[in-house]
Amino acid sequence: MQGSYSPIQIALHWIIVLMIPVQYLTGGSVERTHHAVHMGMEPDRWDIIQHLVHNYCGMAIGFLMGVRLIVRLVGGGIATPDTRTAKAAQALHLAFYAAIIGQACLGFVASYLTFSVAPLHVAGSWIILCMVAVHVAAAAWHTLVLKDDTIDRMTRPAAKPAIDG
Repeated sequence: MQGSYSPIQIALHWIIVLMIPVQYLTGGSVERTHHAVHMGMEPDRWDIIQHLVHNYCGMAIGFLMGVRLIVRLVGGGIATPDTRTAKAAQALHLAFYAAIIGQACLGFVASYLTFSVAPLHVAGSWIILCMVAVHVAAAAWHTLVLKDDTIDRMTRPAAKPAIDG
């Protein structure tokens, strides 16, 4: 195997992977609760619960992505060859950090400061969804077509901490 991520990087990756769908599944409750309040109605209890889950899970994702970025900057990246494909992968990963941390910040602002940024938050969710699709397609390409060990690096911890290349 060419190199692997540390156990903390792998754990953070998969925890965030499990939390992201929660955001998409609970996101509609935000609009429904705000609409009900705006119409002078009592929001549905289940929508309120989902709204809270969406908010707190979003903050947790933002925090965990921040931790993940710090771990990477402190030396937790893996050495990669200097190819266009490797540069594209690195660019996508950096874009994930920016988009997901930015999304969490926008969500916080929309929830607690001003709802006027909500359209940006919704647009960000579509951007992240597209990025996830590219990421999953690339993982499938590596596994099914190239038959390399790319997926192994995110499922099997490094014997020693890897160094960013």
